[in-house]
Amino acid sequence: MQVSFTAIQLPIRPSSARALLSGLVLGALLSACASPPPGGVKVVDRTHGATNSTQQRQPVSSGQYRVQRGDTLYSIAFRFGWDWKALAASNRIAPPYLIRVGQIIRFDGQPAGRAPVVATAPVIVTPPPGRPSVPIQNKPTATQPPTPIKTSPSITALPPTQRSASGWLWPSNGPVIGRFSSNGSLNKGIDIGGELGQPVLAASDGSVVYAGSGLRGYGELVIIKHSDTYVSAYGHNRRLLVQEGQKVKAGQKIAEMGSTGTDRVKLHFEVRRQGKPVDPLQYLPKR
Repeated sequence: MQVSFTAIQLPIRPSSARALLSGLVLGALLSACASPPPGGVKVVDRTHGATNSTQQRQPVSSGQYRVQRGDTLYSIAFRFGWDWKALAASNRIAPPYLIRVGQIIRFDGQPAGRAPVVATAPVIVTPPPGRPSVPIQNKPTATQPPTPIKTSPSITALPPTQRSASGWLWPSNGPVIGRFSSNGSLNKGIDIGGELGQPVLAASDGSVVYAGSGLRGYGELVIIKHSDTYVSAYGHNRRLLVQEGQKVKAGQKIAEMGSTGTDRVKLHFEVRRQGKPVDPLQYLPKR
C-alpha cells in the first residue's frame, strides 16, 4: 500500500522567523566552539600570566606543563591552583615526590609522558637543608632606568606576637593596602605596606617548600607548607633568608620586604586551603 504525505504550510510571522533564524545561528556558533582545536594537547604557558576569573577560581584541568629547572611539585601546584597531593596522585608521583627537568606534568588526569634523559640532577621537592639560598637582586640595565619605588610611611617594624585562635599571626607590621578578591580574577591574597628591608615573618609553623623567583608576578617568593591542607606564600621580597626544606616557626624571620615583581615596597601574603586561595584575614588575629 502506498502512503502519501501532504505538506502543511503554516503562516510564520516575520518576528517569529527572525527569532528562529537567530536560534539557528546561535546553535551553529555554540557547536563550533564546542569542537576541540586541532593540533593535539595544549601545552600550558609556564608564565601563566593574566587569565580570566573562571580559570583563576578553578584548578587548571587541561593541558600539560614541562618541568623547568628550579621547579618543585609545590610551586607547580601553587601556580596552577592544584592541591599538591592531588597533583602528585594524578601524575602517579610517589613519595619522596621527585620530579625531573623536562618531565611532563598533566592536568587532565591522563598518564604523564616519560621525562627525557637529561644530564642534570633531579629537582627535589624537599631537598636537604644544606643548600644555600642565593638572593637575586634586580639590577637596572644601562638602557633602562630603574623603576621608582614607592614606600609607605615610616612604621615600627616590630615582630608581631599576637596569634589568632587557629594559631596564625601577622607576617609583618604595616597597613593592609590590598584586600583579597573573592572572584579570583584580582588579588588572591592581601598586600601589606611597609619599608624596604622590613622583617617578613612566618605566619605559622611549617616547612619551606619553595624559595625563589620562578613564579611570574610574585618576585622573590617563599612558600611554606603548614599541613597537608594549608600553605602560605610571601611575595615581592628583597631578600630571602630561608631555603627549601628548612623548618620554620611562627614569628621567625624568613625574608626582607621589598619590591621585586611589583612597583612598590609591600608584602603580598596568600593562604591556600587544599590549593585554593582563601582570605587570609579569616585566619589572622583581629587588629
